[in-house]
Amino acid sequence: MRSRKLMTTTLSVAIGIASLTAITASVSAAADTEAAADFTGYQIVKLPNANVPNFQRRVVRCPAGKKAVGGGAEAQGNQAVLVGSFPTDDGGGWIGLGRQTGYNDVGISVYAICANVG
Repeated sequence: MRSRKLMTTTLSVAIGIASLTAITASVSAAADTEAAADFTGYQIVKLPNANVPNFQRRVVRCPAGKKAVGGGAEAQGNQAVLVGSFPTDDGGGWIGLGRQTGYNDVGISVYAICANVG
């Protein structure tokens, strides 16, 4: 009986490894397909630090014809907290917002990594 349980466990592990290998191959193939996409005109666009009311969004836009492929934001000030950093709905820029405990405003800078995506 113990031998049968060991064989079942070994078989389950082997099936799990085979499944993981198939998933890894699938993800790798998808990455290769995306890598083949046009990715030219790389450019970082910055929105320098400015004080804005707590929770007010600051938006940096990519130049015409380009999309944000990444980005980020920074909250600056005593007890400043970055609340959000995410792409715009249309993918053409990046949004940053924050808050600062004990103050009505916070310093926020935002940047977008832009490129031609096609």
